[in-house]
Amino acid sequence: MSHDIYQNPLNTRYASREMSAIWSAQRKHSTWRRLWIALAESQQELGLHITDDQLQEMRATVDDIDFEAAAAWERKLRHDVMAHVHAWGEQCPAARKDIHLGATSCFVTDNTELIQIRDSLRLIRRRLVQVIDLLARFAQEHRSLPCLGFTHMQPAQPTTVGKRATLWCWDLILDLEEIEHRLAGLRFRGVKGTTGTQASFLSLFDGDHERVQRLDELVTRKMGFEARHPVTGQTYPRKVDAQVLQTLNGIGQSCHRFGTDLRLLQHRREVEEPFETSQIGSSAMAYKRNPMRSERLCSLSRFAMTLQAGADSTAATQWMERTLDDSAIRRLVLPQAFLAIDACLILYRNISDGLVVYPKVIARHLEAELPFMATEEILMAGVRAGGDRQTLHERIRVHSQAAAAAVKRDGAANDLMARLQQDDMFTGIDLQNILDAARYIGRAPEQVDAFITETVEPIRERFRDDLTADAEDVVV
Repeated sequence: MSHDIYQNPLNTRYASREMSAIWSAQRKHSTWRRLWIALAESQQELGLHITDDQLQEMRATVDDIDFEAAAAWERKLRHDVMAHVHAWGEQCPAARKDIHLGATSCFVTDNTELIQIRDSLRLIRRRLVQVIDLLARFAQEHRSLPCLGFTHMQPAQPTTVGKRATLWCWDLILDLEEIEHRLAGLRFRGVKGTTGTQASFLSLFDGDHERVQRLDELVTRKMGFEARHPVTGQTYPRKVDAQVLQTLNGIGQSCHRFGTDLRLLQHRREVEEPFETSQIGSSAMAYKRNPMRSERLCSLSRFAMTLQAGADSTAATQWMERTLDDSAIRRLVLPQAFLAIDACLILYRNISDGLVVYPKVIARHLEAELPFMATEEILMAGVRAGGDRQTLHERIRVHSQAAAAAVKRDGAANDLMARLQQDDMFTGIDLQNILDAARYIGRAPEQVDAFITETVEPIRERFRDDLTADAEDVVV
């Protein structure tokens, strides 16, 4: 690594080598060459004079790219695609005259980007499936552990630690569905020519429309796609980029939501992210256990979400058959969006694989609020014992407000139960049994069970190979 020029930290610090490789210059330009080979093979199959020797020469050098020669040609020609045509032509003298025959630059650039998007979506899908599996395991383990629920970030009806984890998990499953939708609908640009009319290919095939259509089909299949865009200008529709970025944006939202929740829970000392034995939380405050992974997760996901606007604007400002102001921004936005979400999901997996739960702290926080939440149950018990509902309601209201005032004003413990026990109107009610937290978690444990059985297990079964794929060694 060179230390005297700027390096993108997405490559050097956060994302995986696997995702970086997909967007690397080697992968990009090797794919250009594979596209040129697929084009030449198909042209030969349809009757053009492309020889086997030419094809063999191209195949033998597909990954042997002379980047220095290509850079020299680009300085001279000011055109990246033609620079690589000439650089490869020097390696393939017999094939040189037929490389890029009838094609426009977007034949290689756009079709390559669609292949990179497809491969990146598949990698993101694998990472999603792995995190979904880990969160489901965590949810199952803590399915019945009562904890304080929150609405408006204020104490609310209890839930369980496991049920809360299913909320995070369900967000990711919705993201997985979006990934699947985008993969299913991803189309190849195909062989469309300079402005999408296929005029150059029609000329090559002496006006034979059927062979031009067949050429489009053959190259599409050779490059691993079932479908292609029925019509294009010079480029594939930039709306596709906006739709893909929208999907990645959604994953960023899910990651940020989880990271924020965990930071709040770690503040309450209820649930913590992994913390290694020699890890330092603060350079000054030696006792600190900062949620640095969750903070980084929020930071990276926030960055990924900001990229949506660039894709939207580009899709909205394509003039007629195309304009080149899409080029530079797409070189930045597409790879960085995938690299950022790749990094987010690596972090998410690492965190969810080592979450630490503190049941006693959770119980203490719950006990501090549970008397207030038990008041409706106390009211019903009082009515069943023969009391007047309206009178009981008023007495509970007065006692509750007095207890709350003591907690907030004096920092006292919640003594609502003691106040009610001293009130003759509540004699005979088992107030201690009413404070059993398990009475207030509803069907949370059963919901966890059903969620895992009905929703998670089919995902595990379908993506079994992704679950067993090795995790990359990325420092998180």
